[in-house]
Amino acid sequence: MKSISLVLLTFILFTSCSESGKKDRSYLPTSNGNINALQVIIDNDIWNGAVGETIREYLAAPADGLPQEEPLYSINQMPPSTYTGFARKYRLFLHVTIAEKEGFVIDEDPYAKPQTGVFVSAPSEARLVELISENHQKILEAFKASEIIEKQRRIKISLKELDSLKERLGVTLNVPSAYRISLATENFYWLRKDLKSGSTNIIIYEVPMSMIGKDSAIVGDIIKIRDSIGAGYMPVEDEGEFITEEAYAPYLFSSEIDGKFAYETKGTWEVKDKYMAGPFLNYAVKDEANNRYIILEGFTYAPSVAKRDLQFELEAILKSAKID
Repeated sequence: MKSISLVLLTFILFTSCSESGKKDRSYLPTSNGNINALQVIIDNDIWNGAVGETIREYLAAPADGLPQEEPLYSINQMPPSTYTGFARKYRLFLHVTIAEKEGFVIDEDPYAKPQTGVFVSAPSEARLVELISENHQKILEAFKASEIIEKQRRIKISLKELDSLKERLGVTLNVPSAYRISLATENFYWLRKDLKSGSTNIIIYEVPMSMIGKDSAIVGDIIKIRDSIGAGYMPVEDEGEFITEEAYAPYLFSSEIDGKFAYETKGTWEVKDKYMAGPFLNYAVKDEANNRYIILEGFTYAPSVAKRDLQFELEAILKSAKID
C-alpha cells in the first residue's frame, strides 16, 4: 500500500497544473544536443518509405545561400522503442506514429527544457505524408525560432563590449567575445573571428534610405551597395575585389530585426581570380526614424569546411541587433 501511495503521489506531482491551468514543467531536466541537430522518432519501416522521404524532403533540404549543399538539419532517426531516458533530452525532435487518432501538435518543453517537439499521428502512412506536407512550414518555423533563441542564449555567456558601435551607429549587438574588431570608423564596423582555416566576419554600416529602391530594383541595389563597400573597406591582396558572385542570383526574403522591416539577402561572395569565396547573409534594416538603412552582414571564409552552422551563428548574432 505504501509503494502504491508513493507512485500515486509522484504521478500527481508530475502531472499537476499551475494556477494558470498550464502544466508545471519546472522539474524538467536541461535539454542537450548540437545546434541544428534533429531527432526523428519513427518506426524503421515507415522511415524507409514515403513518410521518411517526405520528412527528408523538407527537413534535410539544402540550406539557402551556401556554396555547397548542406542540409537544414542533421537528422538522427530512432524507433519509438528506443526513445526513452537520455534520448528524450534532445532539444529538437519530430515524433511520427501510426495511430487511430489523427493529430498535429507543436509542443514546448514536453520532456526537457528548452525543447521543441512536434508530434504527428495518423491512421495511415498516406495521411502522415499529407499532414507533414501541409504543416512543414510551421515545423520549420518552430525549429528555426527555437534554435535561434538557443544560439543567442549561448552567445550571451561571454560577450564582447562594443560601446563605440552604439555611440557611432546607434546599434547594439550581442557578439561573442571570440570576435575582434578588424576595422572601426565613424560609419563602418568590421568584426572578425579567426577559425583554424579562415574566419567568420560581421560588418555594420548605414546608407541613405534612397539607395534601395522598390520591387525588381531591390536585389540589384543591395548588391551594388555591398560591392561598393567591399571595394572601399575590404582590403584584398594584389588588387582583387571582394564582390557578390555573379554566377548565382542571391535569395531575397522579407524579415524583421528589432521590430523593423528588413530585406534579408543570402548569397555567395567571391574574390575574382583568387579562388576565394563563401556565403554571406545581409540584412538591410529600414530605420525610418533616421531616414536610413542599417546594413548588418555576416560572411564566412572557411575553405573545405561545412559552413551551415558558421552562418547560423552569424544569423543569431545579427538578429540580436537593437537599433536606436
